[in-house]
Amino acid sequence: MILTSTLVCPQCGHREREAMPTDACQYFYDCKGCAAVLKPKAGDCCVYCSYGDTPCPPMQQDGEGCCA
Repeated sequence: MILTSTLVCPQCGHREREAMPTDACQYFYDCKGCAAVLKPKAGDCCVYCSYGDTPCPPMQQDGEGCCA
């Protein structure tokens, strides 16, 4: 299982490698490039599934989001 993901801000394109929580959803993320507050896209369980290059650990493990 991969526990890090590179988030890409849709507003400024800033890329940041982050450790993903394994025991909770992360609904908000403050972009370190432009300070935009990222929220999951409709239908996604967390910011990693919306803006990351790797889905969250629960999605990787069983195909269900961290909030299922």
